[in-house]
Amino acid sequence: MTDPTNHKPPHVVKRRLGLGHLIDATGYSIAGFRRLLRESAARQELGLGVVGLVVLGFAGASAGQFIGFVVLFCALLAAEALNTAIEVLVNHLSPEWSQMAKDAKDLGSLAVGLLVVANIAYLGGVVLGLV
Repeated sequence: MTDPTNHKPPHVVKRRLGLGHLIDATGYSIAGFRRLLRESAARQELGLGVVGLVVLGFAGASAGQFIGFVVLFCALLAAEALNTAIEVLVNHLSPEWSQMAKDAKDLGSLAVGLLVVANIAYLGGVVLGLV
């Protein structure tokens, strides 16, 4: 008989420290990015990000303006990743329609939508010389 106080789920592995932890975390991030690329919204956002960089180039944006856009765009992709994670969990935990599931998905979508607006506003500000 196993000791119930010493039970660990089979997916739990011993965490490495130092450089090993950094390597593991990088691998998890790459896996997350690959998963995110399966979402059409993320692929569309990446395409729009490339368009945004081209627009900045034609607008003669400064290095600081490029960096500002990249930081804001990374925030958009991070929100998209979190939104996807919420959707995956909600679909697993609540396969039938529920108001709670709808609210969780709508709030995640709102976060992404607000960052899309922020990215567009930033690009517009650079093009118009306001930023």
